[in-house]
Amino acid sequence: QAQLVESGGGLVQPGGSLRLSCAASRITFSMYDMSWYRQAPGKERDLVASITSGGSTNYADFVKGRFTISRDNAKNTVYLSMNTLQSEDTAVYYCYGRRRLRGSSVLDYWGQGTQVTVSS
Repeated sequence: QAQLVESGGGLVQPGGSLRLSCAASRITFSMYDMSWYRQAPGKERDLVASITSGGSTNYADFVKGRFTISRDNAKNTVYLSMNTLQSEDTAVYYCYGRRRLRGSSVLDYWGQGTQVTVSS
């Protein structure tokens, strides 16, 4: 069974930094496009950042210049470095991996989420 396990969440003061990690197991990690999503209480799950299997990145406007997504294929891990955190960044952060197969088939997996709370 494939698995994505997030870590690195916690409580941080406004203006602080955190780095989230998502470790993948039992998948060919290098073939997957990886993303971070977040969901605040009572809100929809939003895309935060993504990185393709080739290393191209994309960011939501609300994190541009503050967050950086990266991957280490040797460690089967994707990271989200978060700087200048604001209270609005408080949410559960989820890791998502997706791989296109032949035709229209897709393999995809979600992690269980890690809580990030920005508060003084």
